[in-house]
Amino acid sequence: MTPSQTATTRMKPSNPMPRGRPRVRPAGLTDLFDATRAAELRAPGGDGESSISMRLARLLREAIVEGRLKTGESLPPERELAEHFQVSRDTVRRAIDRLTRQGLIESRRGAGTFVAARVEQQLARITSFSDDMLRRGLTPGSQWIRRTLDRPTPDELLALGLAPDAQVLRLERVRTADAVPMAIERATLPAALLDYNVDFGESLYRALQDANVQPGRAIQRLRAELASARDAELLGIGTGDPVLSIERRSFSSEGSPLELTRSLYRGDRYDYVAVLEQPAGGATTA
Repeated sequence: MTPSQTATTRMKPSNPMPRGRPRVRPAGLTDLFDATRAAELRAPGGDGESSISMRLARLLREAIVEGRLKTGESLPPERELAEHFQVSRDTVRRAIDRLTRQGLIESRRGAGTFVAARVEQQLARITSFSDDMLRRGLTPGSQWIRRTLDRPTPDELLALGLAPDAQVLRLERVRTADAVPMAIERATLPAALLDYNVDFGESLYRALQDANVQPGRAIQRLRAELASARDAELLGIGTGDPVLSIERRSFSSEGSPLELTRSLYRGDRYDYVAVLEQPAGGATTA
């Protein structure tokens, strides 16, 4: 090689990037796109496209409930879902619309579709559903199912400390946040506390306060249950889906029973949070 000649050396990469390599997806989405779930979606049965859209909605919902799709994480674009599951984009759109109506996901203009935040309630304070929602910037609402004057059951007689000939006011309603069903509330109160025709508005506790009755303390019991067909329909979830059952007995500052409320909260939208503290000078043992 003479000085006037120029040598050009081309280095080949030792590990070239293969063509058609799929783009990296956000953590937690991989399991949504495996072959098994795609096969389940396309399994025979149902009534065509509407059934497939419901199955797709269920698969996405399971990923959200199980934490594989986390709060604030974006869903894949409609096109990618349609291509992977070999369905039409209209089918994908119907599945996403279904989850949006259930409050599990939310659309942000120009940004995409994201997993909606769950609602948290502290266990250390007596709060109403309406107050919890307002603190989070959500609009509380109610869909009334019934309001009746009735005789108490034996359990209610004991829980509310009533005489055998007393009457109770029964209230049943679906509680909503931004028009999305969140809970079913079934409350029983001594009829002597409030007039039957009282305007409850959106808050039972506010109605009690207006009647100069102030809850001073409450006892709550929490347990996991599976939604019955009726409750599932009211909450907009599937029969057998997990719900959080909460029984609350509240008392006045003088110790008089005020209410016995049994509520069912959607397990996919509601968290209860307890703050635990070490007693002063205490020691923890294993």
